Amino acid sequence: MEKIVEQGLLYDFYGELLTKHQRKIYEDAVNNDYSLSEMADELGITRQGVHDLLKRCDKTLQNYEEKLHLIQKFISIKEKITKINEITNMLVILEKNNSGNYCNEERTSQLQLINQLSIQILEEL
Repeated sequence: MEKIVEQGLLYDFYGELLTKHQRKIYEDAVNNDYSLSEMADELGITRQGVHDLLKRCDKTLQNYEEKLHLIQKFISIKEKITKINEITNMLVILEKNNSGNYCNEERTSQLQLINQLSIQILEEL
């Protein structure tokens, strides 16, 4: 996963667990794309201090994910829901194209797959 996307997801899921000061710094760096110099000037600290704080925030957020796996579960559920959407769209298209002559075995197979995916989603929640 691209670093900035990963940081954004980590912040979306766990950002509220950071201190107010940490959230401000992390938001400025990740969401607002401020440079270390801009943040250092605003806070009255060195660029190295900002860099160290960002590294600590990254590590803290990654530790939360390692323990809770909320992002991993979110991505897995999103993939399964996307698959369900693709299957149901295919079923609708086949029904329209075949005017009701769509093979019952194929429909049953697709519905069973939807059922399995939905059970997996429920188990993950």
